[in-house]
Amino acid sequence: MFPPNLILVFCMYFYGPLNPPPLFNEVSPTVIEAEKVTRLRDELQIKHEEDYKIAMDTIKGNLQLMEGADIKENLRDQIRHWIIECRNLTGTFPEYPKVEEGGSAIIFSNKTPQQVIEDIIATQEEEEKKRKEKKKEKQKDQKVKEKKGPKEKSKEEDEPWKMSPSVFLQTMEEGSNIYKDMWKNKDESLNFPQGYDPEILKEEKRKELEVEIRVQVDELMRQELKNVKLAVNKEKELPVRIGKKKGGKNKTKGKKGRRKDKDLTADRTIESLYKELVEEGLLVQTLKVNLSDYIGEYSYLGATLRRVSIEPMPSLLDVRQLIALYGVLPLGSAEVHENAPLVKSLLLAGPSGVGKKMLVHAICSETGANLFNLSAENIAGKYPGKNGLQMMIHVVLKVARQLQPSVVWIGDTEKTFYKRVPNAEKMNEPKRLKKQLPKMLKLLKPNDRILIVGTTRRPFDAEIQSFCRVYQKIILVPRPDYASRYVLWQQIIQRHGGAITSALNLSCLAKVTDGFTQGHIVQVVKAVLTDRRLRQQVYKPLMATEFITALSSLDPVYQEEEDSFKSWYAKTPMGRKRALALMGGNTGNVKDKGQKKGKKEKKKKK
Repeated sequence: MFPPNLILVFCMYFYGPLNPPPLFNEVSPTVIEAEKVTRLRDELQIKHEEDYKIAMDTIKGNLQLMEGADIKENLRDQIRHWIIECRNLTGTFPEYPKVEEGGSAIIFSNKTPQQVIEDIIATQEEEEKKRKEKKKEKQKDQKVKEKKGPKEKSKEEDEPWKMSPSVFLQTMEEGSNIYKDMWKNKDESLNFPQGYDPEILKEEKRKELEVEIRVQVDELMRQELKNVKLAVNKEKELPVRIGKKKGGKNKTKGKKGRRKDKDLTADRTIESLYKELVEEGLLVQTLKVNLSDYIGEYSYLGATLRRVSIEPMPSLLDVRQLIALYGVLPLGSAEVHENAPLVKSLLLAGPSGVGKKMLVHAICSETGANLFNLSAENIAGKYPGKNGLQMMIHVVLKVARQLQPSVVWIGDTEKTFYKRVPNAEKMNEPKRLKKQLPKMLKLLKPNDRILIVGTTRRPFDAEIQSFCRVYQKIILVPRPDYASRYVLWQQIIQRHGGAITSALNLSCLAKVTDGFTQGHIVQVVKAVLTDRRLRQQVYKPLMATEFITALSSLDPVYQEEEDSFKSWYAKTPMGRKRALALMGGNTGNVKDKGQKKGKKEKKKKK
C-alpha cells in the first residue's frame, strides 16, 4: 500500500496540479437561507418580547379600571358574609388574620365561605374532643404498646419489599393536568405567529390585581370589624346611665342635654335593628345599575343659547356629572367627603320617566351604600304616633351611621311639603316628616357619609320655602334632547338584542320622539323587540315605523310642563342666584345695598 502523500505526488506529476471544484469559495444558498430564517426568528422573538412587556402593563391597567371596583366589592361582600356567619354560628366575632399570616387570603384559599365556616366549626369540635380524650388516649397507648410490641416485629419481617414513591411522578401529573386543562382543547389556528395569549395574560394579571386589592380590603375590613365589635360590646356592656336630679337652673339644662344624647335603643344590637328595618320595608335592596347606564349626550346648543340670554335646560350628561360630584364621590371616598363641600341633601326634580329613581339606585350601586326608603307611601301606617315617628328616625339614623355610606331616599317628596293635602291622601298622613326632616339634617355630623335624596315630579305642589330649607342642592332632570334621544335609541335597541341596519332610520326616530322620555323609549323597545321579532331580523330588518306605532299610545312631556319646571326653579334660592349671575349681578352686593338702605332709613327716622 502506498502512502496517501506519495499518491498525491504521482497524480500531480502525471496530471498536473489539481483544480478545486466550482463554487468552492462561495457560501451555499441553503446556508444563506438558514441564516436568514434564524435572523428573522430572532427579530420576531424580540418583537414578541417587547409586545408582551407592553401588554403586561396595559392589560393590568385596563383590568384595574374595568374590574378593580367589582373585585374590591366582591372581596368585601365575601369577608362580611364570613364575619356574619361566624357570628351567627359561634356567637362571637372571629379574629381577623394578621398581615404576616396572609390576611383574608388564608381564609378563602380555594374555599367558599360556607366551607370555611364548616372548617371553623369542625376545628372547635375537634379541640373539645381532644381535651376530653387526652387522658384516655395516654392509657390506651401504653396498653397497646405493651400488647403489640412482638406482633409488630413479626409483621415487619413478613412484609415484602415495596418500591419507594417516585419523586418525579407528582410533578409529571401536575404538568399533564395543566396541559389537559389549558392547552389540549385550545384552538391555536388563528395564532399563527405564536404571539402572547391575552386571555392567559389577563388571568395572571387578574390574580396579581386581586392580591394588591386584597391588601387594601383587609385594612378596611379590619377597621370595620373593629368598629362593629366596639359598637356591639358597648350596647351589651354599658347600661343606660340615669343622672341624679339636681335643683336650680342647671336641672333643665341637664335634662335637655340628656334628651339629645339619649339612645332609645341602647339595649338592642345593630343586627336586630337592621332586621327590623328590612322587615318593615324601610331598608330596601338596591338595583344593580351603574351611573354609566344613564345614557345621555352633551347639549351643544347650550353655549349658543346663553349668548342670547336664554338659560337652557341642563343636558343628561350634566345631570350625570352632578350626581357623580354630589353623590357618588363624597359617599364612595372618605377623603373626598372630608375635603369636598358638605352636601347633606339633594333633590332630583323632573317629569316622570326621566330616570330619577334610576339615579338614586346608581348612587347606591357605585358606592355600595345602604338604601333607606322613607317615602310618604312607604311609611304610611308604620311606627304610628309621635313617639313611633321619633323611634323610626332614630333607628334609621343609627343603622345608617353605623353601616355608612347610606342613602335616605324620599320618593314623591312634594307630598311631605304639600300646600294642601288631597282628601284621598289624608289617611296616609303624607306630611309626617315635614318637621322631622330639618331635625334629621341637624343630627347629621360632618363625618357622617349619609345623603338624603328626594325625588319629585310635581315640585310646584309643595311649599317652596320649607322645601328649599331641607334640600341644599336641586338638580333639574330634563327630558332628553335630540342628541341624547339618538344615542338612547341606538344603545337601548342594541341592549335588547336588536340589530342596527341601514333600513332603521335612527335620526327620524330621534326627531319624531321629541318630548318623550327615556322611560318611554325603553317601554317601546321592549314592546317591539319580542322573541319572535328578534328571530325575524335576519330576513326582515327593523324599521322606524314599528317603533312609532308603538309610541303613539303614550303621552309625551309637553313644552308647557317643562316650562313649569323652569318657572318653579327660578323661584328657588339657587334659581335666583343663577339668574343674578347670568345678568352679571352679585348676590352679596345686593344684600349689602339692602342693608345699607335699611340703616339709612333708620337714621332718618331717628
